[in-house]
Amino acid sequence: MTVLGAAAVAAVAGWVYLAAGHGGFWRTSPTGDGGSGEGGGVPAGGWPGVVAVVPARDEAAVLPDTLPTLLAQEYPGPFRVVLVDDGSSDGTAALAKRLAAGAAADLEVVAARERPAGWAGKVWAMSEGVRAAARDRPEFVLFTDADIAYRPGAVAGLVRAALGRDRDLVSRMALLSVATGWERLVVPAFVYFFAQLYPFRRVGRDGSRTAAAAGGCMLVRRTALDRAGGLAAIGGALIDDVALGRLLKRSGARCELRLARDVESRRPYPRLADLWAMVVRSAYHQLRYSPALLAATVAGLAVLYGVPPVAAIAGAATGNGTATVAGAAGWAVMAATQVPVLRFYGLSPARAVALPLVAALYAAMTVDSARRHYAGRGGMWKGRTAVG
Repeated sequence: MTVLGAAAVAAVAGWVYLAAGHGGFWRTSPTGDGGSGEGGGVPAGGWPGVVAVVPARDEAAVLPDTLPTLLAQEYPGPFRVVLVDDGSSDGTAALAKRLAAGAAADLEVVAARERPAGWAGKVWAMSEGVRAAARDRPEFVLFTDADIAYRPGAVAGLVRAALGRDRDLVSRMALLSVATGWERLVVPAFVYFFAQLYPFRRVGRDGSRTAAAAGGCMLVRRTALDRAGGLAAIGGALIDDVALGRLLKRSGARCELRLARDVESRRPYPRLADLWAMVVRSAYHQLRYSPALLAATVAGLAVLYGVPPVAAIAGAATGNGTATVAGAAGWAVMAATQVPVLRFYGLSPARAVALPLVAALYAAMTVDSARRHYAGRGGMWKGRTAVG
């Protein structure tokens, strides 16, 4: 057997494991519905109080498309919104107050105090929101990003999910924009790779070590957050959602993570540069700034995603039957596992054939994230270092 044939056999074996034994990562949600809404009437104990916390830094461009959808939720129980203005220079706070005029829910706009050393900017803003919400003593805090829009009834659906399935954390990965060509190429793969790292079924399984959340929409039981040590326990976390999921689950909290259609990001990423910046900001942090993990990640991407198409094409050209068959089989399994995410986004399953190319892009983004870190420009967000 040639080296290429052996590599192709190893790759297809890896894909068979991933498809059959990796927590069903390629399915769009644990139940297959892909949504966050929950049916049913009034919860048995009545509707608990919820305070939505929105960290916002220079978000005036997107707030008109998102904040009104949160303020218009008409949640049946006590509900209000706290927007934390995190040092904005574009009039975010004043705009938020104007958008709240006549809304169904109350809005409080608070200015974040000076960030303490060692805190990540977003986590500190979230903490400031929790402080402002404390007087309400809500049963749940909904951490949500400024670019997230909610369809009617979405917040009630999140609460039903938490109460009905006894969850301390209910998180929804928002529907991302796929309006442009680059978004259609990169965004479904971003969701796919995230699910591969953190299989949603394992996140929701009690006793599993896999823990994560999607930062755009995280409904958290306040007592569970307090029991876990509060946001101070993850104060320096650049990837706040995964850190919060891990913190809660390690403290015994029950968690749930799914895709959603009624929670939608309105932030566009029209150019490759925009998507590149989104990934490189935290990719190397995800690898704990380890050169060894970086090398292992790039090598793993090369074997799993690069070898199958190379083996299939080169094997066919050279008459190497083992490489051709194993490469084609690995490529086929790989593509099949991306089809559910593509369908979730309303895109053609044929796009899955290009997954190796997108994986190569992500490998390049990860390497660039490391390069920027060592150049002293890692973790930059809206003109400042993300961790103080």
